[in-house]
Amino acid sequence: MFVIQNSSLSFLNRNTVLWLTLSSLKGISQVILIENTVTGFIILAAIMISSPYLGLITLLSVIIGTLIGKIGGADAESVNRGLFGYNSVLTGMALSLFLSGENRWFIALIGAAIVAFFSAAMIHVMKNTGLPILTFPFIILTWFLLLTTYRMVTFKLSPELIPQDLSHWTLNIKGETNWYNGSVKGIGQIFFLDNNLSGILLYIAVFWAGWKFGLYAIIGNAAALITSYFLGGEHSLIFMGLYGYNAILTIIAVSIVFKDNQRFALLVGIIAACLTVPITASIDTWLLPYGLPALTMPFVLCSWLVLGARKVLTSL
Repeated sequence: MFVIQNSSLSFLNRNTVLWLTLSSLKGISQVILIENTVTGFIILAAIMISSPYLGLITLLSVIIGTLIGKIGGADAESVNRGLFGYNSVLTGMALSLFLSGENRWFIALIGAAIVAFFSAAMIHVMKNTGLPILTFPFIILTWFLLLTTYRMVTFKLSPELIPQDLSHWTLNIKGETNWYNGSVKGIGQIFFLDNNLSGILLYIAVFWAGWKFGLYAIIGNAAALITSYFLGGEHSLIFMGLYGYNAILTIIAVSIVFKDNQRFALLVGIIAACLTVPITASIDTWLLPYGLPALTMPFVLCSWLVLGARKVLTSL
């Protein structure tokens, strides 16, 4: 009798570990609006190659978010699909990068936990609108926690995030034009990565989920590169991929994931991807006095704009 119980317990543990692994990998892939365990694994490998520390934070953050969704009694399908993990992934990564000090990893993991509750609240608030929450919880929580660095000594802003006075701001559009870097690093910046090999792996991860995901990611990034270049953006930002990552997420969202058989979905997606460029520039300017990054707010605003308009303009 004891042996049977012990075997049953081991089987249960194996099932739990398997469920947590699969759901967590899907949570990582959901950052780019894809539900695929292999894609999630390749993304995690790409992050690990760039920074083992960041890879560990990613893994712990997605596990925390997934477990909170499960233990908290959220809809099982949503938890299993990784929808409680992706905001935790981004929050944990962002806070570990944009804060300094020995305790930043602890703050990052606490943030990954808090954003899971925030996600649940946003799901409830947004359910009547028919719009997805996307990465809005990650953006707001990360901005709020970074702003606490000006009032609380426990939180220390990274020296890389330097507040600047707009009255003394000068635009420098000079610099090297490296189209290869811009093509590869755009997708990497979704996960705060500035590594060409990691960017290539991320494209492989996206193509694994489906050729359309990969092709649209390339189109979205190209649209942002061309738009930002001809609008006279700073070359250093363009070719680091800082105008591309929001465009990639936007075109995938409006042209594939949340498309309801609209005839002009790809065209609308390209337009929305191009629109993320001036919106990114605008948000960057707003946040300049605080030294905060735009994160994925351009993606959220452009996606909500298109998805909301489709409620009325049904052909879009």
